[in-house]
Amino acid sequence: MTADDAPVLDAGDAADLGGNPAGEPTDVREFLRRIPLLEGLSDDDVEWVASHAEPEDLAKGAVLTAEGVPGDAMYLVISGDLEVVKRSATGDIPIARLGPGQIVGEMAVLESRPRTASVRATSPVRVLRIPGATLLELLRTRPGASISMIRTVSGRLRNTESMLREREKLAALGTLSAGLAHELNNPAAAVQRSSGLLHEALDRWAEATRQLGTVIETHDQAAFVASLGGDAPGQDAAVVDDPLELSDRTADLELFLEDRDVADAGDVASALASQGWTVDRMEQIEEEFPGPAFAAVAAWLGAGSLAHALVDEVSTGARRISEIVHAVKEYVYLDQAPVQRVDLRKGIESTLVILRPKLKDGVRVVREFAPDLPLIDAYGSELNQVWTNILDNAIDAMGGRGEIRIRAYPQDDEVVVELCDNGPGMPPDLRDRIFEPFFTTKPPGLGTGLGLHISHNVVVRHGGRINVRSRPGETCFEVVLPRERPAT
Repeated sequence: MTADDAPVLDAGDAADLGGNPAGEPTDVREFLRRIPLLEGLSDDDVEWVASHAEPEDLAKGAVLTAEGVPGDAMYLVISGDLEVVKRSATGDIPIARLGPGQIVGEMAVLESRPRTASVRATSPVRVLRIPGATLLELLRTRPGASISMIRTVSGRLRNTESMLREREKLAALGTLSAGLAHELNNPAAAVQRSSGLLHEALDRWAEATRQLGTVIETHDQAAFVASLGGDAPGQDAAVVDDPLELSDRTADLELFLEDRDVADAGDVASALASQGWTVDRMEQIEEEFPGPAFAAVAAWLGAGSLAHALVDEVSTGARRISEIVHAVKEYVYLDQAPVQRVDLRKGIESTLVILRPKLKDGVRVVREFAPDLPLIDAYGSELNQVWTNILDNAIDAMGGRGEIRIRAYPQDDEVVVELCDNGPGMPPDLRDRIFEPFFTTKPPGLGTGLGLHISHNVVVRHGGRINVRSRPGETCFEVVLPRERPAT
C-alpha cells in the first residue's frame, strides 16, 4: 500500500481513538472498515478482528518493531507517523514512512521469520496491534482478506526492493570508492616518495660523476667506464627478485666496499645489489682502478644505480595506477553502449582488481579460462556486478582466507562461468533460499539480502540462468549465459 491509497482519518476519528485508551469496539470497527485489507468483510468478521485487536501508544523515538526480532503481530497505524529503517554497515537506511491507515509488520508474521527492518515513531503514535494468530486465521477463513493482503505485500516488496536496490548500488559505490582510494594510495605514495628522493639521488650522481672525472687518467680507463653501462650502470647484470638472495648479495658487497674504505658502504652496496652488481664484477673494476680511485668509481656506480632504482619505482607506481584506472573503466564500461560485445575474461579480471584489497590478505585465485572463450552480447557493467556479489560473498564466507577457483568455457551456444570457493559450504535449507529478496545469513546491518537476488535478476535478464551447489568445503555458483542476447 502506498501513501496515496491509504485511508485518511479525519480529525474527529483520530481524536475519538486517541482519547479512548480502552478502545471502544465501535470506534475500532469504524477504523477497521476503512482499511483496504479488510474490505468486503461482514460486520461479524470486523467485530471478530476488533475483539482481538489491542491499541498501543508510542512516544516519539520509540521502536515499534526491531530488525532481527521474530514477528508476532501486525500493526495498523491509527495516528502519527512511523519510519521504517534497515541497518547497514554505515548506519540506518530509511526505506519507508507510514501514516494513518497503513499496515506494518505483516511480512514477518506471514513468513514466520525475524523482521527484516525496524520501525520507529517519528511523532507520538497510536497503533492497533493484531496478533499473528488472528491475522493468519483471518487469511485462512476470509479469501477477500487474503487477496488484499497479497496486493499489499507485493506492492510493498516492489517499493522496498526498488529503494534498497538503489541504496545497494550506492553502498557498493561507496565500498568501491573506499577500496580504490586505498588501492591507489599505495602506488601514488610510492611515486611521490621516489620522485622526491630522485632529485637528491641525481644531485649525488652528478657529484659522483665529477669525482669520477678526477681519477680517469687514460683513454683505456675512459673506455672501460663507458663499458660499465654509462647511463645505465649494471644493465647487463642479473637482477634478482628473491629477497633472501638480494640480502646476501648486499651483505657481501658491503663487506667488500668497507674493506676498500668506500664511504657510505652500506647505502652504496644496497643500490648496487638492487641493479644486479656482484662482488665478482666489482673485483674486475678494481683491477682497472686500483687503490683510492676504486672508491670514486664505486661511489659513481652506486649513485647511478640508486637513481635508476628510483626511476624504476616511479615507473612501477605509475604503471600500477594506470592498471587500476583501466580496470575501473573496464568494470563500469565507461563510454560504451549499454549492450556490447563483452569479453568475460576481461570483466572478471577487472572485478578481481577492484576486489584486490579484500583478496590480498590471504585469498588465492585460480583462473581457468578456455582459450576459445567467445565474446557475448551483454550489459557489461551489470555482469561485473554479478561477479562482484558472488566473489565478495565467497571472500566473506572463507573469512578472508582460502582459495577461489574461476572457470569459464563455451558450451554449445552458451558460455559457462563457474566461481567456486573452499569455504564451509551452505546447508540445504539456506542454499534453497539464497536468491530470495532480503534473505541474508549475515548479522543485521552487514547485508541487505539483495546482492544475490539482484545477480539472479541480471542473469535472467540476459536470458541465462544461475545455479548453486554446495557441500562442506566447497560452494560453486554456475552462471550460464547465451552468446547472443535473446530478442526482446
